[in-house]
Amino acid sequence: MDKPIYITPEGLEALRNELDHLWKKERPETVAVVSWAAGNGDRSENGDYIYGKKRLREIDRRVRYLRKRIEDAVVVRSEDQPDHSRVFFGAEVTYVNARDEEKTIRIVGEDEAESLNGKISWVSPVARGLMKCQVGDVITLKTPAGEDELEVLAIRYP
Repeated sequence: MDKPIYITPEGLEALRNELDHLWKKERPETVAVVSWAAGNGDRSENGDYIYGKKRLREIDRRVRYLRKRIEDAVVVRSEDQPDHSRVFFGAEVTYVNARDEEKTIRIVGEDEAESLNGKISWVSPVARGLMKCQVGDVITLKTPAGEDELEVLAIRYP
């Protein structure tokens, strides 16, 4: 493990829910289909059997991944952050860029990042640039389109 697997309590719960769904619902259903298809005779041209075995491998791979991530996860709670006036993991940050676009993002773990929903990974360039900033701080980020300035407008810890 070269870097810690930080995660919010909500993110850990989502990983556990996905693992539970795969292991208790989807995998048994797929095993039943594969078993039924195997009883139909020739497996080499049996689409249900071939697809089912492929899906079982995908499920098992994801289950192994989720178990390892959950086992190694370091849960970071907002209330445990030492200084709520600065940006740290779990913070919800509102900033404005050089084009006067205001954005609100939340800094979360890699497994729970959803950029379309405003959740960015703590290892992303924007999150790394914002770390330890306070309200009013201005940072310069290098982006593919050139340099961009971000000014921190608000910091909240949900």
